[in-house]
Amino acid sequence: MSTKRRAEPTVQSVTSARSTADDDINARMKHYLVTMGIRTGCFVLAFFTQGWVRWTCVALAVVLPYIAVVFANAHAPRVAGRVSPVTPRDPHRRRLGPGRRNSEQ
Repeated sequence: MSTKRRAEPTVQSVTSARSTADDDINARMKHYLVTMGIRTGCFVLAFFTQGWVRWTCVALAVVLPYIAVVFANAHAPRVAGRVSPVTPRDPHRRRLGPGRRNSEQ
């Protein structure tokens, strides 16, 4: 039997973990819907205003769909080094390694 101690396993900190894919999709969908809601408002205002305000609303109604799609398809990039390892505090905890059963401890 070996007398060498095994290195402590690396455990990821929960506070540094990324958000789930569902949360990311929901946030992007929310941004898309808000942008398209603003676009709809600009489109309606273009019928009821005159002068430079009308043309600004028309320009926004034309440009906002492109902006909404670009931001909806963009996702947060992974930041290198953001997830940090955490050393467990309890050195006397029971370990279950590969090939070991609870009855062997």
